[in-house]
Amino acid sequence: MTIEIPGYRPGTWVLDPAHSEVTFSVRHMMISKVRGTFGVKSATLVAPENPLDAKVEANVDVTSINTQDEGRDAHLRSADFFDVENHPSMEFVSTGTRVENGDFIVDGDLTIRGITKPVSFEFEFGGFGQDPYGNYKAGASAKTVINREDFGLTWNAALETGGVLVGKEITIGLDLQGALQA
Repeated sequence: MTIEIPGYRPGTWVLDPAHSEVTFSVRHMMISKVRGTFGVKSATLVAPENPLDAKVEANVDVTSINTQDEGRDAHLRSADFFDVENHPSMEFVSTGTRVENGDFIVDGDLTIRGITKPVSFEFEFGGFGQDPYGNYKAGASAKTVINREDFGLTWNAALETGGVLVGKEITIGLDLQGALQA
């Protein structure tokens, strides 16, 4: 199957970290959500003529975690959670792209804390355009939900009122902008 995307150009696209963000949210005390961000080290999309044959590789800097609370961030960097001393990054490598019910789905292998599991991101293209400096850019957003325990992130605390401090499901969001390499 071949698809057409208006403005799409084949080639190698490299992520612009200044205009990209990885976000997450998780239930806290089962009554609210905590949100945070990670810095993106690198991401490359190799895009052939057919967008469904594209390949993506990305590396996220786990040490950059920011939830707007320094104490919580330090705990998340510790061996209780991400163990950044031994696992300073998360990686994603795509294994395929498909269209399902009109939505783009990028399947791949996500590695967190040395554990690799298959995940699927729902992708939404933001569009294509040329910036004032002559660079051809693309924008996209994506989202997936994972069970943190599948990746060895199992620390938790029981609450006196019932339930636990940290939910199992993590929503990961991507807001990305990349440039076509000449």
